[in-house]
Amino acid sequence: MILLEINNRIVEETLTLKFKNALAGHKPESIDIIIADFDGVLFHISNVGGDKTKVRISISLKFYKELQEHGADELLKKEYGSFLTQVEDENVPQNWEEVVKKIGLLKRNCFASVFEKYFDFQERGEEGHKRAVINYRNDETMYVEAKADRVTVVFSTIFKDEDDIVIGKVFMQEFKEGRRASHTAPQVLFSHREPPLELQNTDARVGENIGYITFVLFPRHTNRTTRDNTINLIHIFRDYLHYHIKCSKAYIHSRMRAKTSDFLKVLNRARPEPKNVEKKTITGRSFIRKE
Repeated sequence: MILLEINNRIVEETLTLKFKNALAGHKPESIDIIIADFDGVLFHISNVGGDKTKVRISISLKFYKELQEHGADELLKKEYGSFLTQVEDENVPQNWEEVVKKIGLLKRNCFASVFEKYFDFQERGEEGHKRAVINYRNDETMYVEAKADRVTVVFSTIFKDEDDIVIGKVFMQEFKEGRRASHTAPQVLFSHREPPLELQNTDARVGENIGYITFVLFPRHTNRTTRDNTINLIHIFRDYLHYHIKCSKAYIHSRMRAKTSDFLKVLNRARPEPKNVEKKTITGRSFIRKE
């Protein structure tokens, strides 16, 4: 299966071009572009106060206030430092390539705050903390809860078509089979219509088109060595799931069209020839066969 990139490639390529042009001594050009990402996230790259030598990158997340409750501001300050302010230095930084990569991970780093907070709870063996509730899309929610020996992450998602539910169940079954092949993989559970036991007696949605995917992360997934990779993979899981559902449907449709075309060719070859059709001999003379 294809793994989606956790960075925003368009942001990185745009900034790389700006930095390279500045290093080459080219005349700076104005910029004002909006870039759409998954989950309704928008990036805006523009100049500061109309100054072409200064570039500002901002991100819009409808659920950022919910992330702020779990330390998003502090994590961004740690990752980006002085770049979060109005930078007055017009020179290109020596580590501009590293800066570009970090900016491309801006959305990922916003998400990371809630995971790091609850991974720390688990690492310290703390229980009883309020469950994190992040409404990361319209009518779709992520829940994070820490216990002494595990961190549970639950995604609610909406399947718009009945076909999506069927294909989604197949994907979830594959995740279960994958855990049998690798004992280090997290436990993955899927529930349809009803929320899992962890969300019973809450306002979690129910319905025919509602699905819940639960990840049970153990210390081997949340420790200091592996947590970055865990965050990289899990924060984009919902997009990964629906992307592959769409790809699967497109592949099935293309195979159906190809098979239909093959059947039509067979039917055309099997069609009986009409009577009294003019035919030609090998020498080119015409004749009509009468039945």
